Amino acid sequence: QVQLVESGGGSVQPGGSLRLSCAASGSTPSNNYMGWFRQAPGRERERVAITDTRTGSTAYTDSVKGRFTVSQDSAKNTVYLQMNSLKPEDTAMYYCAAAPDLNRVLRYNAWGQGTQVTVSS
Repeated sequence: QVQLVESGGGSVQPGGSLRLSCAASGSTPSNNYMGWFRQAPGRERERVAITDTRTGSTAYTDSVKGRFTVSQDSAKNTVYLQMNSLKPEDTAMYYCAAAPDLNRVLRYNAWGQGTQVTVSS
C-alpha cells in the first residue's frame, strides 16, 4: 500500500492562498487515482477533488470549483492542491488518498496525519 504524507497547511486570511502537497511513497498502479478530502470539526469528511494521475483529469466538489486546482509532479510522486480565494468555510484538516481505482479512492480509510488549513481574519 502506498504511504502518503500531506503538508503545506497553515493559517491564512480570507481570500488568501495555500498549496498543499501529498507525497506518495509508492508508484503506479497504487496511486492511479489520488484524492483530496477534508474534515472540519463536527462534520463528516468530504471529498474535495479526485484526480486520475494517468490523465490528469480531475473532478472537484462544487464548493471549490474555480478556486482549487490539482496538479501533479509525476517524477516526485507528488500531487498538489492549490487553494486560492480561501474562505472561512474551507477551514478543515485536509487529507489525501491514493488507490489503484476510483472506487477504492472514494472508499479510502487509511488516513494519514493530514494537514490543517485555517482561514480566519
